[in-house]
Amino acid sequence: MDLTALRAQQIELASQVIREDRLSQDPPALIAGADVGFEQGGEVTRAAIVLLSYPSLELLEYQVARIATTMPYIPGFLSFREYPALLAAWDKLTQKPDLLFVDGHGISHPRRLGVASHFGMLVDVPTIGVAKKRLCGKFEPLGDEPGEKQALMDKGEQLGWVLRSKKRCNPLFVATGHRMSTDSALMWVQRCLAGYRLPEPTRWADAVASGRPAFARWQAIQG
Repeated sequence: MDLTALRAQQIELASQVIREDRLSQDPPALIAGADVGFEQGGEVTRAAIVLLSYPSLELLEYQVARIATTMPYIPGFLSFREYPALLAAWDKLTQKPDLLFVDGHGISHPRRLGVASHFGMLVDVPTIGVAKKRLCGKFEPLGDEPGEKQALMDKGEQLGWVLRSKKRCNPLFVATGHRMSTDSALMWVQRCLAGYRLPEPTRWADAVASGRPAFARWQAIQG
């Protein structure tokens, strides 16, 4: 595995990320959520993508793709491991979203190319990274109340926002993926919160990917 070449590719791609709002439809009619996991000891990559209507945030469609994992886990290069399955799930969607939330980092990455940025550029859709753990950068202590936020800073640059989305829950790390400004990324995540830690697009993607009770109930209602 030529990490030098991959690192150079990351830096080149990161320079092409559009960090301003380029929504084709504002407000979006369809918002997607994407989640990636691994099965069979990491040998299979599983990607789930859901489509939600906006502003109702109702689940309209979901697609799951499972493919053979193409590369090992290497910190800082996760997007290369995850995007092939995401593309496979994306290709199965019957309609494409106006805005995409990805469970992972956008530009809040040491080389400014997390999976939300990498995948967002590949499909050329406005994309937001919503990560559960910090990858790089520093932030001031957060208050306990939902809605509390602090800027995520690295080397004098704001990479995103650290958001307390729910009381007594760890914060989320919200960042530009592609075709989205830092402040708009935060605004859209806030608009898609419905009382849970995760915004609805990535919460539903996780529910589909993991077969959670909420998804089972939805399937039962669909008949």
